[in-house]
Amino acid sequence: MGQLEVAKLGHVALEVPDLEGSLRFWRDIVGLEEVERRDGEVYLRAWGEFEHHSLILMQGDEARLHHVGWKARRPEDVAAFRDYLRAQGVEVEEVDPGTEAGQGYAVRFFVPTSGHPFEIYYQMERPGAPEEKRSRLKNQVYRAFARGVSPRRIDHVNLWTGGQDPTPTHEWLSEHMGFKVREYIQLPDLRLGAWMSVTPLIHDIAVMFDGATQGPRFHHVAYYLDNWQDVLRGLTIFKEHGILPDLGPGQHGISQAFYSYIRDPASGHLLELFSGGYLIFDPDWEPIEWRSEELVDGLFWWGDRWDPQTQPNHPFARTTGVRQPQKALSR
Repeated sequence: MGQLEVAKLGHVALEVPDLEGSLRFWRDIVGLEEVERRDGEVYLRAWGEFEHHSLILMQGDEARLHHVGWKARRPEDVAAFRDYLRAQGVEVEEVDPGTEAGQGYAVRFFVPTSGHPFEIYYQMERPGAPEEKRSRLKNQVYRAFARGVSPRRIDHVNLWTGGQDPTPTHEWLSEHMGFKVREYIQLPDLRLGAWMSVTPLIHDIAVMFDGATQGPRFHHVAYYLDNWQDVLRGLTIFKEHGILPDLGPGQHGISQAFYSYIRDPASGHLLELFSGGYLIFDPDWEPIEWRSEELVDGLFWWGDRWDPQTQPNHPFARTTGVRQPQKALSR
């Protein structure tokens, strides 16, 4: 068997202190579709997604990341990851089918270099949409633009390492999960961050250093819209609800994507509206380096920008926590 690698980003599970308040944001304004609700958890997905969910909102006592779910390439790879990670000394918990609605057997663990909670699964239900919401297109689940901003799909997740050097995490993700570095920022004494993927997307995950003293942090989850105009339309919708962006609109240098960042008022979790960018098909892709003097242009090519060196207290720098290893793995 070759190196194990995951196939794609599947979902993000977020704990929120006000479940109904966050549901109003993610379902009614962002426009995700509610698939299922049970035991203080709500499962949602975008109109272009076939799997049961790409976002889970979970009632909790504070806002934090519960886990990031990654789909394996083959059914047998879930158990293979379990055995492989345990052989590396990583504590792994097995998650029975149905523990997470719509999902089969899975494993959960904390990334040993950063402490971020991950889950690996393969089997996931693909329920159709209710008749009144169903698209007439056979290759689409829901009607597009039925409500709110209405993104097509989940795109990526961005995690911060606090005061820890993120390079060991970049290396661990490459060695143990098959991620490839696509672009990165190199400062004189530190790699500030790397954008990594297992798909042709410019990144399925970014892992960044933020210099804070707290431990692992969750920065944002991104949902993809088909074009830049959809992002601007989304900002108009948010404004109608009295919600202004933390940052944007603008274009990233890294990824070349159009962006804006909006915060759930009920939890503080951050959403990126993401469009454009480029795809990578070359198997021999060489990672692109951005140097310290190119830092701001790499992060924000034009538009509303943030300089982490001069604006450490900017709203964009606010993060939420993650579930800690001393807490129960399963839920």
